Amino acid sequence: MNTKRMKTLIISFVSIASLFFCSCYKTQANNRNLPNIIFILSDDLNWGDTGAYGQQKIKTPNIDRIANEGIKFTNAYAGSSVCAPSRSSLMEGKHQGHARVRGNMYKGYRESLQNEDFTVAMLLQQAGYKTGLFGKWGLALHNQPGIPNNMGFDEFFGYLNQRQAHTYYPEFLYHNRERVYYPENNFHYKKENYSRASLYDENGKCLPNGIVNNPYKVTNSFDEYCKRSLDFVRENHETPFFLYLAYTIPHGPLIVPYLGEYKDKDWPIQHKEWAAMITRMDKEVGKLFKLLEELELDDNTIIFFASDNGNTYGQEKRYLDENESPTRKDLFNLDAPTRGEKGGTYDGSFRIPAMVRWPGNIKPGRVSDHIWAFWDFMPTVAEITGVKLPVYTDGISILPTLKGEGEQVKHDYLYWEYNQNQAVRKSKWYAHKKNGKKVELYDLIADPQQMNDLSNSFPCIVKEMKGVMKKSHKPSDVWPSPGETEAEFTKRLQERNIRKRPENVALF
Repeated sequence: MNTKRMKTLIISFVSIASLFFCSCYKTQANNRNLPNIIFILSDDLNWGDTGAYGQQKIKTPNIDRIANEGIKFTNAYAGSSVCAPSRSSLMEGKHQGHARVRGNMYKGYRESLQNEDFTVAMLLQQAGYKTGLFGKWGLALHNQPGIPNNMGFDEFFGYLNQRQAHTYYPEFLYHNRERVYYPENNFHYKKENYSRASLYDENGKCLPNGIVNNPYKVTNSFDEYCKRSLDFVRENHETPFFLYLAYTIPHGPLIVPYLGEYKDKDWPIQHKEWAAMITRMDKEVGKLFKLLEELELDDNTIIFFASDNGNTYGQEKRYLDENESPTRKDLFNLDAPTRGEKGGTYDGSFRIPAMVRWPGNIKPGRVSDHIWAFWDFMPTVAEITGVKLPVYTDGISILPTLKGEGEQVKHDYLYWEYNQNQAVRKSKWYAHKKNGKKVELYDLIADPQQMNDLSNSFPCIVKEMKGVMKKSHKPSDVWPSPGETEAEFTKRLQERNIRKRPENVALF
């Protein structure tokens, strides 16, 4: 090869390499300008459990900081009124008439996300994000396709099955697809141990049931996955990341390593545990804030905080034999704006505390009555990152509301279904239909407790709501449709050659 041709080839190679390097550098630089996204999902948190929503007895300064330095919502809604379906709506960007998972189980069977499903974590992977889930997944068991690493998460640490998450001192947790065992937790994971109230010593430290060795040398799952989540931030702080913190707190059974400042309160023990669990969660939010500041990421990180369903006023069965006074609701003043609790289908079953902080983009101290729901998270993230949504969602981006800029497109209605009941919120109206029954209609502004059924007075609105319920529901091959009998459901599955699902509720 002559010298001139060799020189030409070298120049061409260098030029191509330079273009490739510049392109990669530009992509990385652009990625670094994208905000980190954190979604903190508390499990069973009541409307009034934090200072931002009026709590005075339970200390939550770090969670309150999200609202005080960002925006607090008064009309935010979960995906469902129980755990798994609510998370399915959050991940898929779909309401419960379309989402894959529509209940915690049906006749002992837990449904999983499927290979064809698309999640917000997948979307963010496409945008160049590192994605991590720490806490409770609830959307697949170990032998089902919808485990987190198949659904867009680069790293997962925590629980798959929400029943396993009923113990805070587990036999094992998952790190991606592998189990990490904690032999020091002995037999606390057995139901006969975790379902009974544990004792506390004179210093307020917990003595968990089923521990045959040293009760002070046990591993608390919440502490463990929170520590791992901070490691994820450290390891990925040079690239944009999505951190999904699916906290198990304060979901029962109530237990906490240390009662802390609530040890000497003149309260029933379960109220001390409840308060201590929430404050423990708050302290972990504080550790996250501190790390973001140390890594100089705070100004370029958007944090969402919400509860996964409506209020949980009821006491745990293990405490019902105590003639306690006051109740948790009364002691902590947990009244929500509207009627409805976890597992129900009235407005308060879905309405949740929610707040978002994003320095420089969200003006601090704002309060918004904009109506939105979990299925809006995916399109909001898509707009933030500039990624085009590759799938259909039921959501609308709330970025204009967050930033206080531009025109916010509003939902014509929000739709839920659970346990074959249906519900619709449309402006001030709330329609509720029990399985196969008549439509009830309430004016949420005039009647937030939904006690005065106006269906006979507004037949045209009832007709409209029936239409919304009909068009919003897509039949599932796991759960019966609203109004469908068990026999009709069985026949429908047989006609589609769908076999009866095996009981798997106790698997991992």
